[in-house]
Amino acid sequence: AQHTGINSYAFYAYDAAWTAALALDSFFNQGGNLTFNVDPTLSGVSRSSLNLSSLHIFQGGQQLLQILLATRYPGLSGEFQFDSQKNLFRPAFDVLNVVGTGSNQIGYWSNYSGLSVIAPEKLYLKPQNTSSSSQTLRSVIWPGQVTKQPRGWVFPNNGKPLQIAVPNRVSYKEFVSKDKDPPGVKGYCIDVFEAAIKLLPYPVLRNYVLYGDGLRNPSFDDLVYDVSQNTYDAAVGDITIVTNRTRIVDFTQPYMESGLVVVTPVRKVKSSAWAFLKPFTVGMWSVTAAFFLLVGAVVWILEHRINSEFRGPPSQQIITIIWFSLSTMFFSHRENTVSTLGRFVLIIWLFVVLIINSSYTASLTSILTVQQLASRIEGIDSLISSTDPIGIQDGSFARDFLIRELNIAESRIRNLKDQQEYVDALLRGPQRGGVAAIVDELPYVELFLSKTNCNFQIVGQEFTKSGWGFAFQRDSPLAVDMSTAILQLSENGELQRIHDKWLSQEGCSTQSEQAEDSRLSLKSFWGLFLICGIACVLALAIFFGRVCHQYSRYAPDALEHEIEPAEPLPVRPSRRLSSTSFKDLIDFIDRKEAEIKEYFKRKDSANSRQSHTSRSHSLDGQQPYSPT
Repeated sequence: AQHTGINSYAFYAYDAAWTAALALDSFFNQGGNLTFNVDPTLSGVSRSSLNLSSLHIFQGGQQLLQILLATRYPGLSGEFQFDSQKNLFRPAFDVLNVVGTGSNQIGYWSNYSGLSVIAPEKLYLKPQNTSSSSQTLRSVIWPGQVTKQPRGWVFPNNGKPLQIAVPNRVSYKEFVSKDKDPPGVKGYCIDVFEAAIKLLPYPVLRNYVLYGDGLRNPSFDDLVYDVSQNTYDAAVGDITIVTNRTRIVDFTQPYMESGLVVVTPVRKVKSSAWAFLKPFTVGMWSVTAAFFLLVGAVVWILEHRINSEFRGPPSQQIITIIWFSLSTMFFSHRENTVSTLGRFVLIIWLFVVLIINSSYTASLTSILTVQQLASRIEGIDSLISSTDPIGIQDGSFARDFLIRELNIAESRIRNLKDQQEYVDALLRGPQRGGVAAIVDELPYVELFLSKTNCNFQIVGQEFTKSGWGFAFQRDSPLAVDMSTAILQLSENGELQRIHDKWLSQEGCSTQSEQAEDSRLSLKSFWGLFLICGIACVLALAIFFGRVCHQYSRYAPDALEHEIEPAEPLPVRPSRRLSSTSFKDLIDFIDRKEAEIKEYFKRKDSANSRQSHTSRSHSLDGQQPYSPT
């Protein structure tokens, strides 16, 4: 017979039996009787095969329950008592560490003290302490007879390694390619994958398997499908995350951004006779010319009254304004500015001219050396509307995208094997059996342009947004953990360092960027023109304010006579400025500043003599005082 020993459950059973016996004994001592009644709710189910109508209700159930809850005695399993929630008072358990077929006690747990290595009975005598620092257990022996805490979910060391498919690329081997040294593959994608694996909290045994014959790039759709069919455990490489692939496998977080772009050949610009007009837009030329004339007119107004170089016949003054304004372009103006306001405006304007000249020179230099498109393709829209052949990379998802999403005829698609076929097809063009443009992902295109000395350009904008990720079988825990590891690589800068190691190539600007930089518009200089305009308005306001103040003191009748040095001008009560004619004001402004000041000086002298004469006559006309 099998030997059966006593365990803790036998103690609980013994205490339960004694509790029921003590409760019944107390129940009978209190005059209780064992009486039962028929449950009226079960009378309607007498025909049931379960014979529920034979069940009866114990009439003393509530009294017996209260006696049970109040029972308290020292049992074999410990102090037997119930709390207000009808739970055992201060229950305690041993914490066991199961090792193989045996177990070790590593501590205790109770609702009074939590986890501890001290028996709860001793802790009951102390104040309750449930802080995290007091929660301790003895050393745990983990599977494998180790005391070090395991890192998490693991692959067994003696298990089968993961079979990871790697595309055997023919072109763009910087991303992934075959290698003679372990682990058998190399490239940007492999370095990212290996760096992410090192961040996982568990080891992963892996074996890289090349996918493809090495003669042409493999189909990435087929590669992802084989992973979904359990042919491979994962796929590592430049695999684009697209909708139809996410339905059959799990992808990690993208480790590189990607998107489809259009590439076309370019040629050097041929200089034209009107190339010097291209640096500025029409609006910029118009505003610049207007400000040249405006500043010339403002300086003439400010200098006309005090500077003889800005006086003369009307035709000569107009020529002076035009000559002065245009000569400031080359800082070769011969006329000297005398007034403070004129010098203030001229300094501001010369600063604006300096900035405009420098920008014009830089823009013209860029235009004379810029490249232009050798075809009429300017982006994906013009490519769709044309009928020219389109080149794509072998194995790329771009083929299905162009056909299904953009409705481009399949007969227009040309598969290209490597970068050399890219160059040949673009240079031949559609008329000689080549292609008008190539549609490929941005990482490939950037590498292609850098290796062809920027003889080709990206036109338009990216018309898709996606990324590259690693593919795993559905519901694989590695997909989630690798996504977290890729985010860590991005945050600590390791992802950028790997990128710089493999793909640090000098980039090429796009055709749209060059076109944008070659011509300068008004929006780049409106701040300078605003400052210059404010300076002109402020100077004119001060000038005309001073002129109006002088004119208010000037006798209008004096405008009809030339100012004679020997005789003072007649003085009449001045009229309000609004009552005089505009012609009088213009004539006053046209006079020299020296004449006006001389007139005011004589007028003040005449008024002084007249006031002195009036006081003398007043004193002579007084009668001497005589007492009555």
